Amino acid sequence: MSNITPLRPKTGSDTEKITINLGYVDLGQIDLLVQEGFYSNRSDFIRTAIRNQLTHHAQVVQQTVVRKTLELGLRHYSKQDLEAVKAAGEKLNIQVVGLATIASDVSPELALETIEAITVLGALQASSEVKTALAGRIH
Repeated sequence: MSNITPLRPKTGSDTEKITINLGYVDLGQIDLLVQEGFYSNRSDFIRTAIRNQLTHHAQVVQQTVVRKTLELGLRHYSKQDLEAVKAAGEKLNIQVVGLATIASDVSPELALETIEAITVLGALQASSEVKTALAGRIH
């Protein structure tokens, strides 16, 4: 499966902050498990629960990635990558599950000339200028 890219080891900048709402009973049970030493804190419990669910559904995720020709993991687009696409007279349809990054030296003009559409399930990192230029192409 050539469209699967392994993720890099996690560092602080490789995470995305999310906010969830929980009922008081669920939150109390999590706090009890933390108090009893099963987890170091609420976030540790939530990350573990999410990983368990992702493991449980791993086969479905893999099948969907293949069916929809998505790239799984980290996909970085450098200025050189986009210049090569431009030279070939092609356009990219970026579809990533994970993290897609566009290099900081990519101009909005180059991005517009080479990127037809972007679908990212996870996070997209690019300069604010590139994101603004591509706003109508980001799904």
